[in-house]
Amino acid sequence: MLDEMEFRHKLDRIRCFALDLDGTFYLGNRLFKFSIPFLRKVKETERDFLFVTNNSSKTSVEYAEKLSAMGLNIPPEKIYTSADATVEYLLNYGPGHRLFVLGTEALIRFFERHGFVMEPDHPDAVVLGFDLDFDYSRFSHATRLLRKGIPFFATHPDLTCPIENGEYLPDCGALAAALTAATGVRPQVLGKPYRTMVEGILRRAGVGTQDLAIVGDRLSTDIRTGKENGILSILVLTGETRYFHLRKSIIQPDYILPSLKELMDYL
Repeated sequence: MLDEMEFRHKLDRIRCFALDLDGTFYLGNRLFKFSIPFLRKVKETERDFLFVTNNSSKTSVEYAEKLSAMGLNIPPEKIYTSADATVEYLLNYGPGHRLFVLGTEALIRFFERHGFVMEPDHPDAVVLGFDLDFDYSRFSHATRLLRKGIPFFATHPDLTCPIENGEYLPDCGALAAALTAATGVRPQVLGKPYRTMVEGILRRAGVGTQDLAIVGDRLSTDIRTGKENGILSILVLTGETRYFHLRKSIIQPDYILPSLKELMDYL
């Protein structure tokens, strides 16, 4: 972990912040009171930002709408999701354009807008997202496909999604674990902390790894993304991670702050 002087020195050259959403910028449907002032300070210091989220239940357009309802006008191109990373990967390297997607209606429409065809019976790949309508029928059908050798992709590895009142929803990683338990097949995961997501973030932000800082509340995704890719990693304690988690984790951030509010003081 960096000392304060080292952190300030590295922060001086940062041109863009990759900001997690859930647990970092807002919690559930509640915007943190310091979030908008933080963006204002980023702009005042001639830096940029990109919202980065593993949550694939919504597209960047829907995230922009959610932020707008909170009083923040953010264009969709300033939001990069694990769904974006998955689409980009499958378009360039995927086994084909016929998919069985386990995900929200928004995720399914997102794939269709990029030229993919929903083919549940004879797909080229099974794609798992944050499926809020996951049921036994989908589970059973997916296991049959995976046992036949159909390639398996997951948008992100998060086991849970934080919501208000300190509660959590089971997320994509938990659903993937169930499918793996039933079939022995592990998915190729494309969101944070994996390189596919990092490359997409860098392209979208238009910076190199030394010019980017990633800020988030999760050790296993946000902080691991930074540590494994040479990106300055800043942990905030407004979401999943607490100090006692740090004592048990081999993944350690470059710097820890209570929230984005304290980060403003360093800009």
